[in-house]
Amino acid sequence: MRKYFGTDGVRGEVGLGAITPDFVMRLGYAAGKVLATSSPATANPTVLIGKDTRISGYMLEAALQAGFAAAGVDVMLSGPMPTPAIAYLTRTLRLSAGVVISASHNPYQDNGIKFFSDSGNKLADEVELEIEALIDEPMQCASAAKIGRAQRLDDAPGRYIEFCKSTFPSELNLRGMKIVVDCAHGAAYHIAPHVFHELGAEVIAIGAQPNGVNINQGFGATSPEAVAKAVLANGADIGIALDGDADRLIMADATGNVYNGDQLLYLIVKDRLASGNVMGVVGTLMTNMALEVALNRMGIDFVRAKVGDRYVLEELQERGWLIGGEGSGHLLCLDKQTTGDGIVSALQVLSALRRSGTTLEQCTQELTLFPQTLVNVRVEPGYDWRQSERMQREKEQVERELGNSGRVLIRASGTEPLIRVMVEAQSANDAESMAQRIAAQYA
Repeated sequence: MRKYFGTDGVRGEVGLGAITPDFVMRLGYAAGKVLATSSPATANPTVLIGKDTRISGYMLEAALQAGFAAAGVDVMLSGPMPTPAIAYLTRTLRLSAGVVISASHNPYQDNGIKFFSDSGNKLADEVELEIEALIDEPMQCASAAKIGRAQRLDDAPGRYIEFCKSTFPSELNLRGMKIVVDCAHGAAYHIAPHVFHELGAEVIAIGAQPNGVNINQGFGATSPEAVAKAVLANGADIGIALDGDADRLIMADATGNVYNGDQLLYLIVKDRLASGNVMGVVGTLMTNMALEVALNRMGIDFVRAKVGDRYVLEELQERGWLIGGEGSGHLLCLDKQTTGDGIVSALQVLSALRRSGTTLEQCTQELTLFPQTLVNVRVEPGYDWRQSERMQREKEQVERELGNSGRVLIRASGTEPLIRVMVEAQSANDAESMAQRIAAQYA
């Protein structure tokens, strides 16, 4: 059992629990000691620290740096960078690990710490457990000669921009396209617009004025109405919405219709199938049943992992497959990137549209999503819905009413004190009312 790590690192409200300078310093120290055991004795390990645009990032960056230095680990600082950029740079610079200070799509009051291994993958569970075992142990600072050093990686944005562009086919371009890019006032504000512009598109950037407290506020993948509205207002061809750390992608077409991760995953898979490059697809327990049905109709195997892109990745790696994702917009194309990457995923969608000469609507018209309602119920930390007889009874009653025409999923969030109640049904009204019925049983 993990004490501090959730499905995507350590996360919470700033100033409480694990998201304090003291804890984060000890976390950096513990991670540094674990890294030191697998590094050559002749040199200090080196980690790359990136962050999103939350004001608390300055404080937590300093604390992490202090912890790593005390453990004898050198640090490179990139400043604000997307989470997938840190994964890429850690791998390409042959560093010991990468760390991102971000709470992804959460509001600015929250923050978190995510780790990547030297290969650009999320840390394995056993490594996280090893780090946790050391967090509460006394810190013993390295000798003065062994204390870690710090330096800035000034060219990090340029390196990542070029990497993103390299995932787009060299024989294609985006000339003639007008694209709205919504950066959620987050980590991609100074990167994403450049990527699409340098590939030839006319770019209208929104959500690109971070001030430390406006990340994800009314913009980005969790507020797709902003990009849809901007597409219509500017007469754009397409809209791209990222979240605060740019690992999620939601898109809008020229008519303002919004496309979620399940729809975009379907489009990418259909494009790859044309070249025979799809062995199977991994979704999650939350993936819309319509996608599973559509992929099976195309002769493509589909399996569900636990919710969280780390579990999608683990399933892909175990099966030797390349494509997977979540309806929330975490999409993985392992032939392009080692982790979910909103910019790279958008480029895969755009290249599919360029190759086919079609629109988002045309490419996804064969996929009709089943009505699905997700209700988030804020609960006390540590609450286990499975111990609630009322919630269990209502869930069973709804399942009896649905029969084979829908499904119910209740799960605890891995990043917030929430219970997520999801219902799929043949009608949107049924899905909404049934989800609310179950949610109302929390007490």
